[in-house]
Amino acid sequence: MAGIDAVIDISHNVTVSDFNAVRRNGNILGVIHKSTEGGDWVDPSYAVRRHQAEAAGLLWGAYHFGTRQYSGERQAAAFLAAVRPGPNTVLALDFEPNDHNPRNTMTLAQAEQFVRTVQQATGRLPLLYTHPNWANGGRTGRARLSLGKPIDAGSILARCELWLADYREQPETPMAWQGRGWRMWQYAGDDTEDKAAYGTVPKSIPGVSHSDRNIFAGDANALYRFWKSGGVSV
Repeated sequence: MAGIDAVIDISHNVTVSDFNAVRRNGNILGVIHKSTEGGDWVDPSYAVRRHQAEAAGLLWGAYHFGTRQYSGERQAAAFLAAVRPGPNTVLALDFEPNDHNPRNTMTLAQAEQFVRTVQQATGRLPLLYTHPNWANGGRTGRARLSLGKPIDAGSILARCELWLADYREQPETPMAWQGRGWRMWQYAGDDTEDKAAYGTVPKSIPGVSHSDRNIFAGDANALYRFWKSGGVSV
């Protein structure tokens, strides 16, 4: 699938020195920033960085790291309260094993509840960030956790645009998205060689200490249309 390497995702763990440099010299068009985790933690750098990035002409998005601690509904409410999404804010749920605290890994039912709550509040579905093996019900991560079953085509999650994390040269599309493919592919993480699909460290992005790198399925015009729709395929 053709695409452009024009989106980064970051969190408070990333040092940002200049979003203007990210936009001008890094050929980056969009930034997706961690905003919340669970139902009670807000990324302290989110709000300030949103203003800075948008002022630099970057498209903006927010993601929530899902956990088991609180209901999907409560997590979605906390996410939306922190993000205060506009019509052009791309939203995403990070649905993956919680390697730092395996017992606090979000369940499939909680993820579905989160997505339904976001849809009811905004009229649109968030992107779903996940790994192919996790989505297919396989054992994933250091703790070898599993959903117990694959995400199936009847799940509301399968209606979300797929943000696929896969650091292999050819990404694997999970079964529930076989007919649609991915919208974004995170092909490299943290500017490190062991988290890069092409076996080499991607060129660093000016203005940030490090970042995860993502290919958008489409050209720049398609990316702008997608973002201006708030992450809904048009």
